[in-house]
Amino acid sequence: MIETEHTELMEKLQTHFAGKIVRKDLTKKIKEGANVPVYVLEYLLGMYCSSMDEADIEAGVQNVKTILAENYVRPDEAQKIISKLREMGRYTVIDKISVKLNYKDDVYEAEFSNLGIKNVPIANKYAADYERLLCGGIWCIVQLEYFYDEGDKNRCPFVICKVTPIQMPSLDLEEVKAARAHFTDDEWLDLLLRSTGMEPSGFNKRVKCLHLARLIPLIENNYNLCELGPRGTGKSHVYKEISPNSILVSGGQTTVANLFYNMGSKTMGLVGMWDCVAFDEVAGIKFKDQDGVQIMKDYMASGSFARGKEEKNASASMVFVGNINQSVDTVLKTSHLFDPFPDVMANDSAFLDRMHCYIPGWEIPKYRPEFFTDDYGFITDYFSEIMRELRKISYADAYDQYFKLGNNLNQRDVIAVKKTVSGLVKLLHPDGNFTRESIEEILRFALEMRRRVKEQLKKIGGMEFYDVNFSYIDKENFNEEYVPVPEQGGGKLIPEGMGKPGHIYTVSHGKSGMIGVYKIEMQMSSGTGKFEKTGLGSDREAKEAVETAYRYLKANGKNISGTISTTTKDYLMHVQDLNGIGMTKMLTLPAVVAIASVALGKPSISSAVILGDLSIGGTIIKVEELANTLQVCLDSGAKKVLLPITSAADLGTVPAELMGCFNIIFYQSAEDAVFKALGVE
Repeated sequence: MIETEHTELMEKLQTHFAGKIVRKDLTKKIKEGANVPVYVLEYLLGMYCSSMDEADIEAGVQNVKTILAENYVRPDEAQKIISKLREMGRYTVIDKISVKLNYKDDVYEAEFSNLGIKNVPIANKYAADYERLLCGGIWCIVQLEYFYDEGDKNRCPFVICKVTPIQMPSLDLEEVKAARAHFTDDEWLDLLLRSTGMEPSGFNKRVKCLHLARLIPLIENNYNLCELGPRGTGKSHVYKEISPNSILVSGGQTTVANLFYNMGSKTMGLVGMWDCVAFDEVAGIKFKDQDGVQIMKDYMASGSFARGKEEKNASASMVFVGNINQSVDTVLKTSHLFDPFPDVMANDSAFLDRMHCYIPGWEIPKYRPEFFTDDYGFITDYFSEIMRELRKISYADAYDQYFKLGNNLNQRDVIAVKKTVSGLVKLLHPDGNFTRESIEEILRFALEMRRRVKEQLKKIGGMEFYDVNFSYIDKENFNEEYVPVPEQGGGKLIPEGMGKPGHIYTVSHGKSGMIGVYKIEMQMSSGTGKFEKTGLGSDREAKEAVETAYRYLKANGKNISGTISTTTKDYLMHVQDLNGIGMTKMLTLPAVVAIASVALGKPSISSAVILGDLSIGGTIIKVEELANTLQVCLDSGAKKVLLPITSAADLGTVPAELMGCFNIIFYQSAEDAVFKALGVE
């Protein structure tokens, strides 16, 4: 059955894409012996191995191997090739060449990456026709001649006769659209993945979609994408190997002149020359210029930036890939998912808010040999040209006929979701023909990818980003569907159900200024009234806060219960900083409740957090930044909140949606807090 389906698919490919497909195992076979980008290799395979006949393919592969052996320049063999060129007078090489203008002599000069020769004069028409030669360079097939002039020894002996960039000469997009109708949705999705070199049968539908999302920056203008995850999951592979229209900035250090606009030479930087600029290893991104991140923010929001006296426009997408070294659960508990970014970006909510999509790289399995396909896919160069042509159209309103977006999305969220929808529709349905089910699936995916960004912004920026409950509404029956983010579910810091006596949770500001969750655990044993504490390190203020709590109970314990003894029992307190943001000093009131809880053998009411504090004189202190504190309570799993009555006046600052998530219990004094926290009437 599977064999029959495969034969049918091959027939469709031969009928509609003859000469534009290649067997990906051939690419793999030759790639291992020649360090050339995939699109260079497949350009040659497309010329010589487009047949389905095994004998023709074998002959074609030998031909390609011969060309690569004789013409591809390996850096260690550069001198051998130069010697051959001198002896033969003419030689064809495959190399990456870049061009710059020598304005002293008013000539364009080429530099050969692997051959190692530079200042070779090149005709003006090549610089005009292929602008990307001027910015980073591109792979080309170059016919060279050697002529040494005895009369002019300063003249360069190398002569460039002909330059052929390794790219498809032309593309008929209407042909592609017409052909798409002959493939099922699953067949087309699998064909796209095989075109990038992956074997779809090794992945489930979710992982296939995540792989596909990596291609959106290549098919959508001004799309900002971020993917962080473990090593070895192919995060940068697409941007380095698959498309000649994208550039991978390795190492991270760059300048405004290189990336945006060089005011000295009046030339556009990378964003003007490439469809996609990807940054590898985001942790290392560093601008030599002070205003680098600011200009990048401006560009990511509008596709334009100001340099000098004028404003420049460009359409390149921005991609940020990097590694998360811990498990996602750990990262979510201790910081946020943008943490690997350099501080100047990770703490700038305005920069992060410009991300249209955050791919959860931790869901993609580490690559194994069987994940790479041996089947047929598009020649990568042809596939790249399809994506390049599709950048000119938009399907941003594709979902409008069936659905509308919920009211938690602001303008930036709507733009992000529309761009992701447009990109995925162009990839999966380039002809614009899709079913209601298909567009609903795409819309849900787009909402989730943007919500992941918003959830992290909420952790960093607080109440400004509290509206994260993304939804869409069916226009037929007005049902509202909410879209969750998988990693936000489960693993809450404050568990459901009854805890043990002496286990109390509180939320307050830590040493770093961030708001976090703190857990107090108490143990009691027979003794002489000793009070020991651990987990506080050398924090003097925190130690004083819990000492104050113990002294308060010594003096006022009988007002709570006659059974609380500070003379015949010893107490051990351990305080945990669950978010790793530094210890808090707001521990006196929670510590009073914790000591009373263990002394009475009564656990706290379930899923409860105690807010507020107690001064040395016994005065109740209200909660600072109440709305942000309650947001952290919600994210951490709290269902009930004990709040000092003095904070009632601040409830007007809390959004109604947030208030509705809790059972709020007010207390007036420390004793009242103990009774209500332990559920004692």
